Amino acid sequence: MRHARPVVAALAIVFSIAFSSAACGGARYLTAPEGAPPAPAWSASRLTPHVMLISIDGLRPDAIGAVAAPTFQRLIREGSYTLKATTISPSKTLPSHTSMLTGQPPERHRVLWNTPATADKDLVELPTVFGVARSRGYRTAAFFSKSKFQPLQQPGSLDYSQAPGGWFGRWKSTRTVSDVEKHLLTARPNLMFVHLSEPDRAGHSSGWMSLPYRRAVVAADAAVGRLIAAAERAYGAGNYTVIITADHGGHGYDHGSDDPRDVTIPWIAWGRGVAGGEIGAAVRTMDTASTVLWLLGVDQPADWRGQPVLTAFQR
Repeated sequence: MRHARPVVAALAIVFSIAFSSAACGGARYLTAPEGAPPAPAWSASRLTPHVMLISIDGLRPDAIGAVAAPTFQRLIREGSYTLKATTISPSKTLPSHTSMLTGQPPERHRVLWNTPATADKDLVELPTVFGVARSRGYRTAAFFSKSKFQPLQQPGSLDYSQAPGGWFGRWKSTRTVSDVEKHLLTARPNLMFVHLSEPDRAGHSSGWMSLPYRRAVVAADAAVGRLIAAAERAYGAGNYTVIITADHGGHGYDHGSDDPRDVTIPWIAWGRGVAGGEIGAAVRTMDTASTVLWLLGVDQPADWRGQPVLTAFQR
């Protein structure tokens, strides 16, 4: 339910001033203060020093095989995966990503809208995986390709983040990936989130599993290949772990229902610490945030509903 929260809106304004924020063509960029966060509190349980979480907006699991996507198929062969993971209902972009990044179901985070936040709407007030990781000294970054993600750009939780401006602002994956590549030339975030939007756009305009949609999946596959190459250069082979998933699938020209084609998503882990093979246990989108923190050796908040996908990894 949307309703005004003057106190939250006022805090958002204060934080926007306190943290370096620049607008370029309506885009929103946030950079945390110099000198933060504190030195990482490395844990003996840490499985990897770097996690790259990639979300492919609107990617149906069956599209991977339908287009013979080379990067996705390679990561499936070499990593741990399930093509039967599930997202939340309503299976919409912002609610689903909020569950993905907070470890909480909709009844807890209450993000049921799917448009950019304004002063008269709720902001995401629950701790995100970025804020929890950063409180332990980990560097964080997020590259959002839609303006509706701005509510997840919580000041103080991200060392760097960006999102388009406007009401329905959207960036192509070529721009997002180029920005990631540039960022990795000078920064080595321990947790990096990257959102790619093309499959969702093609699904809405031409239909899920249509030829334009399949082409968009191929483009997303190529973008993921570039992201992994950039991570390899920045972190070095064997020094990072990748998780690839989606917020929802789709059927016809839309999504948002509890239809299996809408709520079934891929979940792939690849890189350092990954066991390999198909994951037999059920995986929910809320488990993604929990898994990221577990990989970094960080205890998740006690009230999180997500659980780490332990069977995907080995000590």
